Amino acid sequence: MIDRQAISAIRDREIARFIAANPKSKAHAETAQGWFQGVPFHWMLDWSSPFPIVAQQASGATLTSIDGQVFDDFCLGDTASMFGHSPEPLAKAIAAQAGQGLSYMLPTAKGAELGAMLAEMFGLPQWQVTTTASEANRAVIRWCRGMTGRDKILIFNGCYHGAVDDVFVDLREGRAVNRPSLIGQVQDLLPTTVVIEFNDVDALAAALHGGDVACVLAEPMMTNIGMVRDAPGFLTKLRQLCDESGTILVLDETHTISSGYGGHSNTHGPKPDILVVGKSIGGGVPCAVYGFTADIAERMAALNASRPAGHSGIGTTLSANALAITAMHAMLGQVITRDAYNHMQSITDRLVSQLKAVIAAHGVNWHVSHIGARVELVCSANPPRNGTEARAAMDHALESTIHLYLANRGILLAPFHNMMLVSPLTQTAQVDRLAAELNNALAELLACKNSGGRK
Repeated sequence: MIDRQAISAIRDREIARFIAANPKSKAHAETAQGWFQGVPFHWMLDWSSPFPIVAQQASGATLTSIDGQVFDDFCLGDTASMFGHSPEPLAKAIAAQAGQGLSYMLPTAKGAELGAMLAEMFGLPQWQVTTTASEANRAVIRWCRGMTGRDKILIFNGCYHGAVDDVFVDLREGRAVNRPSLIGQVQDLLPTTVVIEFNDVDALAAALHGGDVACVLAEPMMTNIGMVRDAPGFLTKLRQLCDESGTILVLDETHTISSGYGGHSNTHGPKPDILVVGKSIGGGVPCAVYGFTADIAERMAALNASRPAGHSGIGTTLSANALAITAMHAMLGQVITRDAYNHMQSITDRLVSQLKAVIAAHGVNWHVSHIGARVELVCSANPPRNGTEARAAMDHALESTIHLYLANRGILLAPFHNMMLVSPLTQTAQVDRLAAELNNALAELLACKNSGGRK
């Protein structure tokens, strides 16, 4: 319903506005010669702006740039700061730990307390710590292959489970292909990675029937290709088929921890055999965890005892370092609480209601998808059922124009798919501003269309 010329015209105008409003960030981008392409990590270029906003500091649910602009932050470090930037208990704990050593390669009393806290929150008795969720997923795949003696894993089309080679497989026109975006791709992943569409029970049953799949690695709802909700009964059937085929069910809840206290699987079910959580669990301090059932723990112990001495291929020197343990201890003990989730859900409900009202007022064929504290504005009429439909619904030009429009008015969304997160510190005024500015963006886009692209 929105003319492509209108999108282009508004985007050109917003780019000029962004450049004028962010001179220090622009100068930073032009003079940061020590970094490849001007940033310390290449993903920092994935925003819709002509150059990245350079952050000065962040607190709660706001972020301030070096140009002095204060943003309502609905990106929150793409989940890493989902419970707010630098919550006070975390900041105090990190400061105290800084004077006591940061990495020992030894267990601590605080670590023992953390293990019990993880078990209570997520309902799984045994845990291990890694430095990132990517590392956790890589370790879990190794454990599953070792325990089962099976080579294959199963993933869903459009998934993302971090920088793990095994999951870089897509379905394109119904055919499995190695994902072309993987830099330095040298191994054909197709013999050991099975990929099917999310919510396809028949394909899932067929794939697991042969009894040669070590694990299914999945999010309980997909979040990295936009939000794809689980169809009624799909996750229950997934649990059943894994049990029947001796396949280990691994749920990556790095993003879906936003669904509720204890993550999506504890809030809505079913329970996995192994659960992975990264990013927000340490409030942005690099760390991740994976937890597992007592049965899996016994099988892991037997496998560990049976192998020759030497490097296992699992973990790094910095895994479970003292700083990470301290960060998670503070987060689980004082920040990631049921009350925090109650606030997040209440504010999210307000946001969703207002976004839907804006869409309805302008009569555009868009929809809002959400669960828990995670919200996505999708510029298409129907919620996608799988990765292929989600990919087809993407409108990068329109999505990035909306993103830039909101950034120019002090509102940051996640740069991917116009995803939004609500934190325990997000205020109703921030939600109201987001909805009001989205209303203005739509009004201008539609007015620009009606005037033949001139605005």
